[in-house]
This record gives sequence, structure tokens and C-alpha cells, in this order.
Amino acid sequence: MERHSEKPRLLIAGKAYAPHIGGIETVMQQTAEYMRRYAKVSVLCCRDGAGLTKRDKINGIPVTYSSSLGTVASCPVSPSYIGDFRRRVMVSDAVELHLPFPIADLSLLLSGYKGRVAVAWHSDVVRQRKLLKLYQPLMKRLLKRADVIITATQAHIDSSPYLPDYREKCVVIPYGIDPQAYDRRPGQHPLDAALHDKAAKKILFAGRLVYYKGADVLLRAFAKTQGHAELFYAGGGVLEPELRAQAQSLGIADRVHFLGCRMTPELRDMFADCDIFVLPSVANSEAFGIVQLEAMYYGKPVINTALPTGVPLVSLDGQTGLTVPPGDAEALASALDTLLADDWLRAKYGAAAHERVLREFRLSHVMQKTREVLLSGQGILRKTED
Repeated sequence: MERHSEKPRLLIAGKAYAPHIGGIETVMQQTAEYMRRYAKVSVLCCRDGAGLTKRDKINGIPVTYSSSLGTVASCPVSPSYIGDFRRRVMVSDAVELHLPFPIADLSLLLSGYKGRVAVAWHSDVVRQRKLLKLYQPLMKRLLKRADVIITATQAHIDSSPYLPDYREKCVVIPYGIDPQAYDRRPGQHPLDAALHDKAAKKILFAGRLVYYKGADVLLRAFAKTQGHAELFYAGGGVLEPELRAQAQSLGIADRVHFLGCRMTPELRDMFADCDIFVLPSVANSEAFGIVQLEAMYYGKPVINTALPTGVPLVSLDGQTGLTVPPGDAEALASALDTLLADDWLRAKYGAAAHERVLREFRLSHVMQKTREVLLSGQGILRKTED
């Protein structure tokens, strides 16, 4: 095959990027760092909070953080993003948009870009109903324009009010993790160090303390458990003061630890250190839950919720953990008690969880398919091959 010395140019655009910690940001960074072997990759995102445009390199990837005036309805107000996007996309062979992020939709449609457009659809807009009325026509125009729509599970497509109309464009590529990266961790025991009772089992929640995560449901469930355990929240958010007050009112504050936001290496030690991981999400904004994979890799049983999204397709009920109805504190308490009381069952689910990650969610396999999707068509992929 003919050799090409010049790599194709790929723009990855979304709302936020490292050092911001989150599921979408993790996927963006994984994609950027893998794809730089085959393309000239650049990233465009917004400042995390108000601030002027800045440029940086993160692990060798050039990243532009467009200026922001602040945040409204969880969306940065960034007029400069539109111009920054156009300048970068017009010299790109392909662009991947990580949605939902209305400014990215608008920027693409205003740019007049004619190249390959891939949409990474992480979730529907669920809560911001007023914004959705304005955003919906724009979103539908973008979905019509897109060459391919990437979703992490089939449930993303089936549960969405919008994607079934574009089913022929949709490609399912799950999120993944790199086992080697997860084997490299400090090897500390942060949860053990924080325990008040060293004989207690450790229940871990990791994520932002926001409405759809169900952190309040987990507190109510934990208050009902009969098992000997302590509960750890790794993550911060607007609901933390309310959750602390709730723990006090339930009489469990001495067994609940709010650890705040932690850096990735420490979080990995927390996943490895816990006995049970819980993802108690209550709304479709939780579309997958990468944190499940992280806990599963370390051989931990997962309790998740039966949302119509991809969440229960990651950790499987009765195989790698237990699944309960969303918002049901009684059912969640029962599941916790089941696992707290049975060391053998926790070990069985945990071993199956580890094997499932290696079999279905290994990052190298996921990224190979991502590469084919992002750079296929219009001769782009051939530029990356010998």
C-alpha cells in the first residue's frame, strides 16, 4: 500500500478536559492519547470556570481551553469557543464532538466544515428542560449532519428519544480501561487509614455529588443496613453540605466519610481498597458509569441501578454484582446487606467482574474500533496505514 508521510489531522472537541476529572473527560483523553499514533490530534474545550483562553500540552496533546464567562445550567458561557472551533476544524480531516454540549453543536454547524464528523453521544439532556427546548432543533441538525454517532451501549440508542431516528449511523463502542495503567498505582490503603472501626467493611461511592448520582438514596439505604460497615464518598459537589446534614439527621455521621475530590492515583487505590462499590444513580444522565469498570478491574462487586441506559449492562445483576431499582433505598439496603454478610459471594462476583473487564472493556480493543470509525471514509484511514 502507498505510504503517506503526513498524518491526518483530528480535532477532539468537548466541554472539559484534563485536569478536570469526569467520565467524558476520561474518554476524551483516552481517545486523544491513543489516536496521536495515527493522527495529528488537538483538543478544544472550555475553561473550568471563568477565565481567559489558555493553551497547554497534556501528555503531549495540544489543548486549547477557550475563555469562559462562567457556567449556566452546567454549560460554560463561551462565545470565543465558536471562533476557536472554526479555526481548528477548518484545518482538520476529521472532528469528534463529545456531547451533550450545545456550544459544540452550534460551533460545528456555523463553521461550514465539510469533513468527517463523528459524534460521541454520552447521554441525552435530561434535567435542563428549558435549555432542551432551545437546543433540540440544533441537536437534530447536528445528528443529521454527522457521519457517525458513537454510543457506549445499545441501550444508549434504544432509550434515547432522538437516536432511533438515526439508528443507521450509530456504532456501539463501549468505554474501556487500560489494565497496565490500573496496575500502576501508589499501593496505599486510603480507606483503611480513614476507618473508625478497623473491622468494618468498606463501601465506596465515587463521583460528583450531584442530583442524578443518587448519593442521598445511598445514605438512606446505608442507615437501614444491618451489616458492619462504613461508607466512603470520594468526590465533591454542590450537594455535599446537604448530604453531611442528612448523615447527621440519620444518626450515621460517625460511619460516613466525605473524602472530597481526589487525584486519579489515589482514587485507584480507593477502588482497590473497598469491599463493595455502589453506583446508586437515579436519572438517565448516568448513561454508563466508567467508575464501575474501575472497581470491577480490581475485583470488586458492584451494586448499580436498573436505569434504561447502559448502567446495568456494565456490571451484570447476579454475575458481577447486584442491580436494584433506581431510588429504592429499601432494595439498595437489602443488596448491601446481602454482600456484607457473604464473603464468598463478594469474592465470586468480584472475580467475575475482573474477567468481564478484561474480556469486554480492554482499552486497546475499544480504541482499535474507535480509530476505524473516526478515520474511515474519504481516504483518511489510508493516510495512517503503510
